[in-house]
Amino acid sequence: MTKDLTHETVAHGMQPEDTPELRALYQGFADHHLIPLWTQTGDLMPMHPKPRAVPHLWRWKDLLPLAEASGALVPVGRGGERRAIGLANPGLGGAAYVSPTLWAAIQYLGPRETAPEHRHAQNAFRFVVEGEGVWTVVNGDPVRMSRGDLLLTPGWNFHGHHNDTDAPMAWIDGLDIPFSKQNDVGFFEFGADRVTDYATPRFSQGERLWAHPGLRPLSKLENTVSSPLAAFRWEHTDRALTEQLLLEDEGQPATYSLGHAGIRYVNPTTGGDVMPTIRCQFHRLRAGAASRMRRDVGSSVFQVFSGRGSVVLGGVEHALDIGDMFVVPSWVPWKLQAETQFDLFHFSDAPIMERLHFDRTAFVED
Repeated sequence: MTKDLTHETVAHGMQPEDTPELRALYQGFADHHLIPLWTQTGDLMPMHPKPRAVPHLWRWKDLLPLAEASGALVPVGRGGERRAIGLANPGLGGAAYVSPTLWAAIQYLGPRETAPEHRHAQNAFRFVVEGEGVWTVVNGDPVRMSRGDLLLTPGWNFHGHHNDTDAPMAWIDGLDIPFSKQNDVGFFEFGADRVTDYATPRFSQGERLWAHPGLRPLSKLENTVSSPLAAFRWEHTDRALTEQLLLEDEGQPATYSLGHAGIRYVNPTTGGDVMPTIRCQFHRLRAGAASRMRRDVGSSVFQVFSGRGSVVLGGVEHALDIGDMFVVPSWVPWKLQAETQFDLFHFSDAPIMERLHFDRTAFVED
């Protein structure tokens, strides 16, 4: 049935007179797959972002048992490739997208299992909230995965995973799949059915070259689009956050805000984001501290790493515990509050928004 556009409210608040000629005009639009701007302005150009994605919280106590159950029932191998369970935002019509630009999942690998190698245009990372024993092999370089580590797989790098232990392991994945899908830029290629190196080094080749603060190998002077350092270790993240709060105790303005330390993971060749479409950060709040209420253009996802606290999302407060994940859609006000010392991993689409000059932040009075 053709939509009756004659009764749509036009941009200036008035409606044209309903005449046979006007109906014929609108029918002509429909026949030729045309839609007049004056019936769409409120949707196409809202006064502020009106995301279809909604704020939502996923509890780790619900996610992990479901991942464990999938480990018992669903094999890993060609076809499915990964035992990864995507977080589906309730506002996005059943798509496995946590936001219009970001994909997040819990991935589970059983004892002695191997996820085969493949590569894709989409950028990806892994963050480990608990466990160890898995190595991700990126372009032939085995990279240890341990609690608190951020591991990168930039676009078009072959990668697979192998579990070298008798215990399973779960972690979260983040990718720019929705952004890539919307813009038709995706490519995928199968690699080896296994992984190219089953070694289990404590430090990867990339770390041996790049994980030395302020030092750059003279053999690698060209800048790279994504970070050549594939592993950002928890001991360095923890130390950086601890020192920020210690400096605050000494009266130095070192923290992001009062009682709130934060770091951004960066590409050591440029000082910019670790990947061109995804920003990764980490927050630590002292017990009793709170962040400022803010709105941001673009979307963010958080996972609680340790401690207890809450988030205020769109005016609703949610208590949070270890492993819990939540999404902040574009322009939804949010604020963190700590009950104990509160550590959270955070990723967002900020590099996209900034590169396209759509970025905007507003602080909101409580």
